[in-house]
Amino acid sequence: MIKENIEKILKELPPGVELVAAAKGRSVGQIEEAIEAGITLIGENYIKEAEAKFILLGSKLKWHLIGHLQKNKVKTAVKIFDMIETLDSIELGEALDLECKKINKIMPVLIEVNSASEPQKYGVLPENVEGFVREILRFDNLKLMGLMTMGPKVSAEGKVRPFFKKTKEVFDKIKNAYEDRLSWDYLSMGMSDTYKAAIAEGANIVRVGTAIFGRG
Repeated sequence: MIKENIEKILKELPPGVELVAAAKGRSVGQIEEAIEAGITLIGENYIKEAEAKFILLGSKLKWHLIGHLQKNKVKTAVKIFDMIETLDSIELGEALDLECKKINKIMPVLIEVNSASEPQKYGVLPENVEGFVREILRFDNLKLMGLMTMGPKVSAEGKVRPFFKKTKEVFDKIKNAYEDRLSWDYLSMGMSDTYKAAIAEGANIVRVGTAIFGRG
């Protein structure tokens, strides 16, 4: 099933769009099946879970953190992940920069945008992203590469599109303003139910779990 699901999704993706297999709660066996079907990027939400899988699978994959990162987990996170997609505060940026300096690593990061301005969600508000970029630029060991958003949980795919559109507008604004200073390449939007809408609005990374691995 996993193989068929991945083949179907990969056929649907336009050139230049990368598929991150969101593997929260999935077994090493399931991930190995996904690798055999062509997956090269894995997204994890929790550091402890990612660490256990990384020990077994390590360099077979590129690892993206797609869940909230607590500052007390940063030291472990910088050793595992190839990209942090959920940078959402200056304090976290500072902690990441410090730990990356210790291991001589430049960490690619995406800024998480709270595109629907939901008080219970993590992320930088759309109107604050430009100022946030200016602050993060002072950290030498972080490589700012774009934006990520979850979008609100909605019943219909069409209802989330305005929030993807808004995030793309912010992405383009930063790209134009900082063209000579940033490798501003990635817009990570869309999950199993919404990745097609996200791609239509300009996403070039989609994070898909259920549509690959099935429910539960």
